[in-house]
Amino acid sequence: MKDAFGAPQSLLVLGGTSEIALATARRLIALRTRRVWLAGRPSPALEAAAVELRDRGTDVRTVAFDALDPSAHEEVLGKVFAEGDIDVVLMAFGIAGDQARDEEDPPAAVRVAQTNYTGAVSAGLVCAGALEAQGHGSLVVLSSVAGERARRTDFIYGSSKAGLDAFAQGLGDALQGTGVQVMVVRPGVVRTRANAGQPEEPLSTTPEAVAGAIVTGLRRRSETVWVPGSLRVVMSALRHVPRPLFRRLPV
Repeated sequence: MKDAFGAPQSLLVLGGTSEIALATARRLIALRTRRVWLAGRPSPALEAAAVELRDRGTDVRTVAFDALDPSAHEEVLGKVFAEGDIDVVLMAFGIAGDQARDEEDPPAAVRVAQTNYTGAVSAGLVCAGALEAQGHGSLVVLSSVAGERARRTDFIYGSSKAGLDAFAQGLGDALQGTGVQVMVVRPGVVRTRANAGQPEEPLSTTPEAVAGAIVTGLRRRSETVWVPGSLRVVMSALRHVPRPLFRRLPV
């Protein structure tokens, strides 16, 4: 449950090494979040993330979670919820893939789709059911502006995020009246360690900026959050550009 300061007291992160997720966890800990679960594949990076958050004065636990193993999601995540109510679930796992390579390697393209969409559908339904059973909570789904309209340069990744976005919106509608909020977050290109040194794209953002928008969206109980906010207007226009013209745009 939220405390007297309006902050969630517990957080479950699916994708426990995500830079956006960890930036969000830091902000929530500063607002009095007291228990954090970091779910992801066991790795030194996951343990390092847990240590860093523990140093901020909160109880942090790790749990082995693999988006590509949906048969285990109910058992793995069920054990987390059995430990006590979760106020916020942040679904932040995903892979970008390599468009040029993946077009020549269908199994690699399928891996992108299975991670970003199939794995998220499974984990999202399990978490939504648990949140509904406890009668409260928020499910934050990290989507992407790439899912708004397919581009030649990243349509494999973009299509997986489009599916995730549609799923999350429908799930939010299905949970109306249950006390559970679903919030879809649509950032532009996020500048992270993975793309450091690459030319900066227009309307790009940072993990810290996305984290700030997530915390604000939770407080406002928003259904959709764009980061930066100007992307809402830009994508509204781009969705209606005729395809022959869209193909020529430098997007």
